[in-house]
Amino acid sequence: MKKYLFNISGGHPRSLLPSIIAAILEGIVKIAPAALLVDIFNTIYRAFAHPEQGLDINRMWLVSGILCVWLVVEYAAYASLYDKTYRVAYSLAASGRLKLAEHIRHLSLGFFGKRDPGDLTNLILSDYGQIEHTISHNLSQLISAIVLPTLAFAGLMLVNWKMALAMFIAVPLGAVLLRLTDSIQSRLSEGHIRAKNEAASRLQEYLSGIREIKAHNIGGKRFERLRQAFDDLKITSIRLEAIMGPMIMGAMLLARSGLTCMILVGGYLLADGELTLPVFLLFLLIGTKVFEPLTVVLMSYGEMRYSAYSAKRIMDVQQEAPLAGTAGVQAHQRITFDQVTFGYEDQHPVLKELSFTIEPRTITALVGPSGSGKSTVTRLIARFWDVQQGVIRIGNTPVTAMNPEKLLQNISVVFQDVYLFQDTIGNNIRVGKKDATQAEIEQAARKACCHEFISSLPQGYDTLVGEGGSRLSGGEKQRISIARALLKNASIVLLDEATASLDPENEAAVQQAINELVADKTVILIAHRLKTIQNADQILVLDQGHLVEQGTHVQLLNRSGIYARLWQLQQEAEGWQVNAGMNGNVKLT
Repeated sequence: MKKYLFNISGGHPRSLLPSIIAAILEGIVKIAPAALLVDIFNTIYRAFAHPEQGLDINRMWLVSGILCVWLVVEYAAYASLYDKTYRVAYSLAASGRLKLAEHIRHLSLGFFGKRDPGDLTNLILSDYGQIEHTISHNLSQLISAIVLPTLAFAGLMLVNWKMALAMFIAVPLGAVLLRLTDSIQSRLSEGHIRAKNEAASRLQEYLSGIREIKAHNIGGKRFERLRQAFDDLKITSIRLEAIMGPMIMGAMLLARSGLTCMILVGGYLLADGELTLPVFLLFLLIGTKVFEPLTVVLMSYGEMRYSAYSAKRIMDVQQEAPLAGTAGVQAHQRITFDQVTFGYEDQHPVLKELSFTIEPRTITALVGPSGSGKSTVTRLIARFWDVQQGVIRIGNTPVTAMNPEKLLQNISVVFQDVYLFQDTIGNNIRVGKKDATQAEIEQAARKACCHEFISSLPQGYDTLVGEGGSRLSGGEKQRISIARALLKNASIVLLDEATASLDPENEAAVQQAINELVADKTVILIAHRLKTIQNADQILVLDQGHLVEQGTHVQLLNRSGIYARLWQLQQEAEGWQVNAGMNGNVKLT
């Protein structure tokens, strides 16, 4: 129980105290009218048993008045429970989601490689929704189902221990039966959540790839992955209900059989003269009050066990260790790779004993075939991952000792595939500096060669860009990303093939924006078009994770190595033309 409350509260069980106390008080308030009703019956019973005494009208009016007042007390108790329970539930879920999202932001990108995006979406939305429902609806029922029987059993034992034992003798048996189903419930819940995650991932894949699905006519029944995911979800949902339903109903009937057992024992004791009718009525009324919350909580037991598994999933992520480090970062320092070896997850190393130095305020270009480790170098500098062997230093401090937040404050990254948030253009540029003024945003946009096209839009900087920037062209998105990098004004700039997929007109505009960005900065850029890096201070040529060549453009051409070969191939490719042969076939020449 303690661990359950700890998990569903996100590690803050004290926050549930107001709701628990309100549930206990509401349960006690609900059981009190049963004793008052027994007193009314007892007064009427005495009047019939002793006609000479007559009916005590004053007592009848007093008890009836108390019952009327008690209705107000009961309403106030329920209103308090309702208010506290729902406030706690929704507050915990809201703050928990934000806390979890912030915690995930501090994790290594390796964590995301192990988790499906659909899984994380369900974790924050669906799993927290399940916990929210449990706290708002099931927790008070659970408390009542524990507190009321305990108090009732203790009190009724003082009245008639035989009747009390008869009433509650089957309750432990029902609890044992439910306990025996815990492992089955856990396995079924795990399978159901796994099926939900798979369905969410396939749906996300379907929506993200809708252009390819249309282009290749693989929608509808032909998109087998989505259909199979939803079929699996249907099967696991039915299996969960079909297996757990009868077990929970069995436990509920077993627990409620105590009421029948109590009536049988009460009838025997009445006939034997050991029990009076008012006492029998007391047990009957209290029994119905006690077994009502017990029945409700047993009906919700499957939900609570399911939420327990959801809470465990959330706690597992919260216990993932964020990137460590407390050291600060000084601007314009030398970047050093010293015997760095790194591989993603369990794969073979992408970088192998890599060593080089990047001087401050210089431009370093990374060149090499696909898969040689160029992008990995930039990601390790930004500490998206930590190296397995060797060390990366900025100045004299290893990046693993640096505070990740402070490190990233000193780095601007411009990716090839730009992502813009579903917000205004102005706010997307402001990502580089949260407190930037409109004048600063426009100045950065002018330097990034995007102020003109932004101003020509009907709403200017207040124009919404759509999901991921879907309403803008690739070149426009690229220039906006450079504008926010300019606004950030970090001392280290990482450019990951920023002009690789642009047409010549956009490439010229983006290249001009990049020239503004890299002025007086330490720049590490990846480029497939070697013409764009001829003036780099140094060029590092990577092949299969090794540094195979290093030097300036002229030096590397004179060595006739990999770089010279790549340069020659690109020079030849620029002269290619598309011609139609005599038979109408298209060919490159």
